[in-house]
Amino acid sequence: MIADALDAHGIPVTMYAPELFLSLPGNASVEADGVRYAAKPPAFCASVPEGIEGDLIYVPEASGGTPLDRNPSATSGDVAGKIAVIEGFALPNFVAGLEAAGAAGVIAVNPGEMIHWGTVSTIWGTPEPADLVRLPRIPSAAVNQEDGQKLIALAKSGGRAKIRTELETGWFKQNLPVVEIPGTEIPEEFVLLHGHYDSWREGVGDNGTGNACMLEVARVLWENRDKLKRSVRLAWWAGHSTGRYGGSAWFADTFAIDLSENCVAHMNCDSPGCRWATDYSNISCMSETESLVQKVVADVTGQQAKRKRPQRNSDYTFNNIGISACFMASSMMTEEARAEKGYYVVGGCGGNIAWHTEADTIEIADRDVLAKDIALYLEAVTTVANADVLPVDWRATAAEFAATIAEYQEAAGDRFDLSPATDAIEALSASLDRFHAAIDASKIDAGTANNVLKGLARILVPINYTRGPRFTHDPALNVPPLPAIADAAALDGVPAYKIGFVTTQLLRGRNRVVAALREATRLVDSAL
Repeated sequence: MIADALDAHGIPVTMYAPELFLSLPGNASVEADGVRYAAKPPAFCASVPEGIEGDLIYVPEASGGTPLDRNPSATSGDVAGKIAVIEGFALPNFVAGLEAAGAAGVIAVNPGEMIHWGTVSTIWGTPEPADLVRLPRIPSAAVNQEDGQKLIALAKSGGRAKIRTELETGWFKQNLPVVEIPGTEIPEEFVLLHGHYDSWREGVGDNGTGNACMLEVARVLWENRDKLKRSVRLAWWAGHSTGRYGGSAWFADTFAIDLSENCVAHMNCDSPGCRWATDYSNISCMSETESLVQKVVADVTGQQAKRKRPQRNSDYTFNNIGISACFMASSMMTEEARAEKGYYVVGGCGGNIAWHTEADTIEIADRDVLAKDIALYLEAVTTVANADVLPVDWRATAAEFAATIAEYQEAAGDRFDLSPATDAIEALSASLDRFHAAIDASKIDAGTANNVLKGLARILVPINYTRGPRFTHDPALNVPPLPAIADAAALDGVPAYKIGFVTTQLLRGRNRVVAALREATRLVDSAL
């Protein structure tokens, strides 16, 4: 359908056909106390059509969180061999923690009357052999709030339940359409605009509206391609939920070298154009793109945007390669609008709780909001594609790093010394000040400046957003800023017998951070 729409406008499209490792949820149920409750199995949970039965245990400390809060959470209590009942969504970190503690299964009590689809794998994209042990081995089932409260009460009184799940997990051939709109001056460099087309049922607000947004951006850019300095690449992903970002991970793996050498920025388009979504005040973006995002949002919407740290979701697949990024969602409902409608927080559909349910149908879309989001993405893409000097400011990232290191040092006290990292970020900040002053004074040509700005992304994005090496994929779990030294902020909770092991890890992490910062400084200084 996407390719047909592109063909109708004469836009060339390349259709890739990767084999992706997907998990397709089918039916699920929970039986307890003679009642059979409707349920949904999250993708990648164990398929147990014959069912597993066990004692219920309510685990409040593994509850809570939202699709926007995916950090691991410790659990306590004797869950071994039992079916854990948690409140909220079936999030990978909670399910993985419960499985590690020996739980036989998990029941997630969703916040409202609808049951939401989701995924419980912590693996990003297709697993490597070493990742296979992290595929979930226990069944999970999501139920609605009313039924869930009955199950919580039953768990507190010592009841039992039986979970049945049916999923088909394996290799599936998928279609992955990609459009290349060539630039006229630096065609080898490109901006990547991307979003997923796979959805739960109709999936209008997540992500049919995103597909429409990207199609219109593609149409306008194709008609005006003679005005583009750099190229623009648009990609529609399969396997976003059922493959845990399998389509974008395949693309990152297959075109890794091209992305590393030529991609100047990537932008995600997920759930734009939804009803009641009028707020642009909080936009996910990396620090170096914040000024770009603020200018674009102000120009298109008249609103003032604040930066949110991008979390480990929404096809932010390119962190390990090291590519600057902005946007996940764009327009969202205000907190006041959510409160007025009694909505809880969800991860898409502009804040509409139809997200990941059968209710995500055509009425979720809003033509006026979508038109504004189209204008927003079009402005952002063309601003980067046509900039003489790329509109990224690494001074903002350096300031973020300095604040992060200072925070970690204060928490660590005299138990670990981060002063080498402090010295390294001060040196980089000074070099960046001189670098930008030289650009402003036209003492550095645009080509040289852009090579440095691109190179800085390859060095600094990975140390801020990843733990693993380049050209791999970190787990689908959030990481704190500068994750290699983040444990310096958590030394208070480390038992005495373990402190030496943690500080050894921190020493190695500090080495990674300092080496990267010094490499970045040398790169900047080479242009001065």
